[in-house]
Amino acid sequence: MAKSYYLPKDDNGKVALLDLLATRLPIYAETLEVSPADLASLQADAAAFRYMINAHNVIQGNARLWTTFKNLQRDGGAGSGAFPPAANLSAPVPTVPPGIIPRVTALIARIKTARNYTEAIGQDLSIVGSNQIVDPDGWKPIIDIAIKAGRPVIQWTKGDADSIEIWADRGDDKGLAFHTITTDPAYTDASPAPSTSALWKYKAIYRLRDEQVGNWSDVISVAVGS
Repeated sequence: MAKSYYLPKDDNGKVALLDLLATRLPIYAETLEVSPADLASLQADAAAFRYMINAHNVIQGNARLWTTFKNLQRDGGAGSGAFPPAANLSAPVPTVPPGIIPRVTALIARIKTARNYTEAIGQDLSIVGSNQIVDPDGWKPIIDIAIKAGRPVIQWTKGDADSIEIWADRGDDKGLAFHTITTDPAYTDASPAPSTSALWKYKAIYRLRDEQVGNWSDVISVAVGS
């Protein structure tokens, strides 16, 4: 079963993972052949990133006070004319080289290739993503169309699908018919343009393991020809 990526997308999630690794990884350091220098670097990165997240929150809160004060001074109204306090950050400020997340992801990649690494260790360190259940029955492609060099370009997002199946209506009273299967997210229809103006229509459906899955897209249309 496919797994999601272990690394949280938001900064609060990332700093929580760093904090956990800084606390839990020393338990497995010998087993996973993680050096004291690696641990020291990880713990410094965790402390620095936690400080930066907290400082960022303080500064943002302080900025809101100053924005309110600035607006009051500019426009008038009820409130104090006293300047707000400046942001008060704790000291000392921990400093590390730029690239905290690239360093921790590189360390995690090494950990996962260690001889004695196990899934259980990965779970304890929160470096194993959760199981993803892929349900293609509800898939429905959203397709868009543009004209480039006189040719229709069908644009779509692949997601977890293998490819997309496109049907086309050439405005010749034959209706929609199979056109192609493609993996190109910006597929160019190179069919000969008509000699007179025509309205071409398209619809598409995702494919997974050489079969149609999910629902057909909405039909879109574009004017082609002279």
